Amino acid sequence: MLSAIWSHLLPIVKLYLLGLKVLLVQLFSRPLGLPVWTGAAREQNVSLLQPTIMMPRQDGKVAIVTGGGRGIGYEVVRHMARLGAHVIIGGRDEQEGLAAVRRICEEYKEAKVEFMKLDLASLQSVRQFVRSFKERDLPLNILVNNAGVMLVPDGRTEDGFEQHFGVNYLGHFLLTWLLLDTLKDSGKCGYFSRVVNVSSSAHRMGEIRLNDLNSSQCYSAHAAYCHSKLAQLLFSSHLHQELQRGGFPLSSCAVDPGMVDTALYRHLWTPLCLAQSAIARLLFRTPAEGAATVLYAALSPALEGECGGGYWANGRREMTTPPTFEPQLQLSLWETSLELLGLH
Repeated sequence: MLSAIWSHLLPIVKLYLLGLKVLLVQLFSRPLGLPVWTGAAREQNVSLLQPTIMMPRQDGKVAIVTGGGRGIGYEVVRHMARLGAHVIIGGRDEQEGLAAVRRICEEYKEAKVEFMKLDLASLQSVRQFVRSFKERDLPLNILVNNAGVMLVPDGRTEDGFEQHFGVNYLGHFLLTWLLLDTLKDSGKCGYFSRVVNVSSSAHRMGEIRLNDLNSSQCYSAHAAYCHSKLAQLLFSSHLHQELQRGGFPLSSCAVDPGMVDTALYRHLWTPLCLAQSAIARLLFRTPAEGAATVLYAALSPALEGECGGGYWANGRREMTTPPTFEPQLQLSLWETSLELLGLH
């Protein structure tokens, strides 16, 4: 009995201690700036990612951003559109997505932004999204796997997968896999296509149990979230290595936006949720600040070609937990995921 209680409490304690550590680091580090126009940059047809990074225009480029209707995803879409990219918001809430499109188009009259239905909790929806996209014969230069859930109650996706694993990881795995051919064909020497996976420092608390990926044994929402983020990171790393070995003009990286004031925390225990709301307004990053590292990974010329890949936080490449670098674990999770999805 005591061991069961402890196994449930331990992930909670570890995750909140990690959150406190991340918050302290954020307080003493300067966040990466956002793309802003300056006179000199406007004349050169580029944008500056303050304080020192120049962002080129993205005219003619096509990007897909999952969960782009709000929070970090919305800011990523907004700034990509400002730079001239044709951006597609993939989301399950049509009303929210269309409202985001309207706001961006009101702000930037020439913005090329649209919404397409995508529910990552449904593999059928993912496949339909990809079919609809490919029917349009568009290129795809940037895929930002941003959507996610956190601390949701024990439940299953439409296909029977634990929700954190199914939405944060497996849905994005399938989406990326089905779009790989288009991403490869759209890349070229001098401008690789890019896959950017929005991760979390919570992956450091994660564990991959190949015989229990659905977290069926002693479910903990906190542990399940951490596991899904580690799985996402392993996928991102293995994909990048496979692309490099194949010589494809496509890179894959993972990004930690930090602790950001978004709706992701809405499933916290009610007293903690109230406290978090107050603390977030004072200490968390804004969605715009959280989007900065994502935009850097997706657009920066400094990450072109073999310089892409890795795990990024606070605008720089960072080391992460040892399991992330275990080739056999990466391969085993990759192969298991293909089996779960019926892919070859």
